[in-house]
Amino acid sequence: MASAEHTPLVVVAGATGTGKSELSLAIAERIRMGGGSAEIVNADAMQLYRGMDIGTAKLAEEDRRGIPHHMFDVLDVTEEASVARYQHEVRALIGDIAARGAVPIMVGGSGLYISSVLFDFRFPGTDPSVRSALEQKLAEQGPGMLFQQLKQRDPAAAASIGPHNARRIVRALEVIEITGEPFGAGLPEDAPWWPRTSIIALQAPRDELVSRLDARVERMWDAGLLGEVERLMALGLEQGVTARRAIGYAQAIDQIRGELSQAEAIESTRALTRKYARRQVGWFRRYRTAIWLDYNSASLVDDAVSAALNPAAQAHGLAADRMSAAEDQAAANYP
Repeated sequence: MASAEHTPLVVVAGATGTGKSELSLAIAERIRMGGGSAEIVNADAMQLYRGMDIGTAKLAEEDRRGIPHHMFDVLDVTEEASVARYQHEVRALIGDIAARGAVPIMVGGSGLYISSVLFDFRFPGTDPSVRSALEQKLAEQGPGMLFQQLKQRDPAAAASIGPHNARRIVRALEVIEITGEPFGAGLPEDAPWWPRTSIIALQAPRDELVSRLDARVERMWDAGLLGEVERLMALGLEQGVTARRAIGYAQAIDQIRGELSQAEAIESTRALTRKYARRQVGWFRRYRTAIWLDYNSASLVDDAVSAALNPAAQAHGLAADRMSAAEDQAAANYP
């Protein structure tokens, strides 16, 4: 990394539906116009999957404007996405891009994946016997009892994960059992990985974002999401640990099975997408040095390029400390 230490790492983050992909392309084109080069690195967990295109709003090859794109279509739908694996592969990739003299632009809305690259995340190993015992309890008792156990052993982790994310509850309890430490002990506080990182976060007024998200879900069905899901089911989508739970895909599966009407599937997807956007905003508000820009500002690209490439625009140090109570409340009300 030493030979590329002055190359900026640009991160384009924000809620679903705020135009992150378009902005990343615009930044890359500006860099190219100035005689440089840039390459885009995906930071959307569901865009890692081959064939999951419509429901993730993945840019088609012909829409990528000749700019190299990485970490798209690297997993089959039956494979489990791993943050630890993503961290390892993307850090190596960013180093390679910088060594080529290009600017890496990481773009997406999966906060944990982005943070795993930006900060000093540590990933404790797994213990099959511990995991098996917890999963058996989950199957027999449901997530409620395990969540209460997590609240007793690590209240901060329980508050962050919530009572409904069974997979993360199990993982948190597994880590606590293996390490004897709180689940959050392996999370970073102020440990930047890349020396020069610029974070651009896109925001939109609540009402506008809700409208955009609702319209986006409608377009997914109009564009043929059900057909895409049927093809992926033939490839084992329902057996996938991660992919089958993706918002929109799970609801489309239920519609195909006859468990939901189309109207119910669309409405459920809309509601879950709004909740996910709220969590994204809350997550990225933790980034104290992020520069927040309005998604539809007339000067968006100019401001973003300035933030991305001006070393004075952001401090070198990044802080991922917990949000204040006021910020927690603001995030809870959005959208």
